[in-house]
Amino acid sequence: MEQTKQTQTQTEIRKSEQVHHHNSWRTIGLVFLCFVASFFGAWVFVQSGLVKVNTASITESRQKLVAEGEVVADVAKKLSPSVVSIVTTSNQQTIFGNSTTEGAGTGIIISKDGYVLTNRHVIPEAANSVRVVLSDGTSYDNVKVVGRDSFNDLAFLKISGADNLTPATIGDSSKVQVGQKVIAIGNALGQFQTTVTSGIISAMGRPLTASDGQDQAEQLENLFQTDAAINPGNSGGPLVNLSGEVIGINTAVAEDAQGIGFAIPINDAKGLIKSVVEKGKLERAYLGVRYVSITPDVVTELKLSVKQGAYIDGSENQAAIISGSPADKAGLREKDIITKVNSTAIDQQHPLASVMAQFSAGDSVDITYLRDGQEKTTKVTLEAYKN
Repeated sequence: MEQTKQTQTQTEIRKSEQVHHHNSWRTIGLVFLCFVASFFGAWVFVQSGLVKVNTASITESRQKLVAEGEVVADVAKKLSPSVVSIVTTSNQQTIFGNSTTEGAGTGIIISKDGYVLTNRHVIPEAANSVRVVLSDGTSYDNVKVVGRDSFNDLAFLKISGADNLTPATIGDSSKVQVGQKVIAIGNALGQFQTTVTSGIISAMGRPLTASDGQDQAEQLENLFQTDAAINPGNSGGPLVNLSGEVIGINTAVAEDAQGIGFAIPINDAKGLIKSVVEKGKLERAYLGVRYVSITPDVVTELKLSVKQGAYIDGSENQAAIISGSPADKAGLREKDIITKVNSTAIDQQHPLASVMAQFSAGDSVDITYLRDGQEKTTKVTLEAYKN
């Protein structure tokens, strides 16, 4: 009896499947007929003139894509002579004896007479030889390390004997916007010279702890995030806008992700560029304050009346105002809140350190600050930082 019931049940299941299968084909047939009818109806309306296809819009979109491709090609052609490959050789003493290590990166020509901007991690302290190769294959072996910035991932080289190089056009990174089209150029993987990639600015003001691949890491701030492909070897190369202006220096990539690279805004290097090109030495201007960038958490913790700025604050071992510094001479005090430098408001996308990096030693700037709720302004003459 149980066997008979089981057989009947199995028969019912198979029937149910067959009916379902039959209904599925019927449904597919109806959908197909509806699709054909819709297509035919649309064709009739178009042919009758009752509905018009916006061919102008389609043509315009195609023209924009072609034009954008041509712009990228033109920018790459224009900028390539200003982008160099950098090859370093370092000798290191290990437990096994002397070891020779080669490294590769990218640089940006910033003057006709051979000054080159790159990342600090591209030029190891142990490097005993540096070679610069132009995009046309010209190689220079007599290259001097002008200096390595201790505050940011920047370094400068000088090609001896060069007098007619093509410097890159330096842009203004304060005008960059999220979603803006950008182009990256560099010596990808240390093998593929003058590799061109394109993408957009994905975000701004990113903080990052970056490793140089030699078990050393540093905290970087105010970086551009981009999905333009950046690979090892691209470090020190330019990130440019569609006008061919350098707006960033490619410096890092997220290894565990795709399309996440980072670049130092070019404005953060302008003060150093000026000192190197004009004085032949790396000289960073400094204000002489220790501060905390104001965020919503800081506002809550310190019960501040403003939502942005730089709160001058020290610690048990470090004074908020460095004695004898430009800030000290200008009368700034602990707990003052710097809100503007000249006309630039200090906020999370324009941190104080990045804004000050645009100036050189000897420059005078107007500092706007709050003290006990009162807005004040003082003029400060910046000085060269001394290690």
